[in-house]
Amino acid sequence: MRKRKIFRLHLPTRTLTLGKHTLLMGVLNVTPDSFSDGGKFLTSDRAVEQALSLQRAGADILDIGAESTRPGSQSIPMVDELLRLLPVLQALRSKLKIPISIDTRKAGVAEIAIGAGAEIINDVSGLNYDPRIAEVAARRRIPLILMHMRGEPSTMQTAPFARNVMRDVTQGLRASIQKARRAGVAKSQIIVDPGIGFGKSFQQNYEILQRLPELAKLGYPLMVGTSRKGFLGRTLALAKGSALGKAKTVPAEERIWATAATVTASILGGAHIVRVHDVTEMAQVARVADCLLDLPANAPALPRAKK
Repeated sequence: MRKRKIFRLHLPTRTLTLGKHTLLMGVLNVTPDSFSDGGKFLTSDRAVEQALSLQRAGADILDIGAESTRPGSQSIPMVDELLRLLPVLQALRSKLKIPISIDTRKAGVAEIAIGAGAEIINDVSGLNYDPRIAEVAARRRIPLILMHMRGEPSTMQTAPFARNVMRDVTQGLRASIQKARRAGVAKSQIIVDPGIGFGKSFQQNYEILQRLPELAKLGYPLMVGTSRKGFLGRTLALAKGSALGKAKTVPAEERIWATAATVTASILGGAHIVRVHDVTEMAQVARVADCLLDLPANAPALPRAKK
């Protein structure tokens, strides 16, 4: 294990320090079809309630997405994405104390969301869907998360996987970084994400987690999102064997502790931010994993034994 490098992200309203302890990005999907919680938070009232719940549970950042990018999903028009997103952003503006990240692939959505209070852009396409997102981030001086995705959501799990996944992820992230830098995004405002589950095979997801320190050598803060993902459901199904009959996976809501294992691995591998659905549980996981990384700084002081 190696200590994480310290980075500072400059947001419009504050500065976030990355690396002293793991930051938790809580997931809020205002979609009807996301793989884990689609349809649960479609109304603005329920979405606001969930956002505040994630904040109370210990989230450091709230990531709001209004377009599903699960395997097999299709892109939706910008107007539909904004119709889902804007009422929630407007309702949260005077209530939420933690910064909002907007999970979108569209420059127009990013621009309007920033005007409505978002302070980070999270582009799961790594600028491959709409490169103009980098121009928005540069002009508004907003941090930009660049994720690696092989292919498109509609086909990413059916198209051929890379023969060498680490080379594919590294080269893809470098290409995304170059696009962002050419558009004027400051190096200090870029975060990279290997894209667990996005165009990777079952085995490749585990290989990426094992080799996260190699991605840290790119010189950027690292975000990892494994929360409730399909490869964990398959792992649990394989472990249970005949108990599940012909089932090839377990439901997303039953993958919490499998998520916990991968969140621990991510932190010990160098992740600065972990993107999770179950903030209460993962806050405990991150607290303990941080102590393993840097015991003197993160461990609670223990009382001296009496003689």
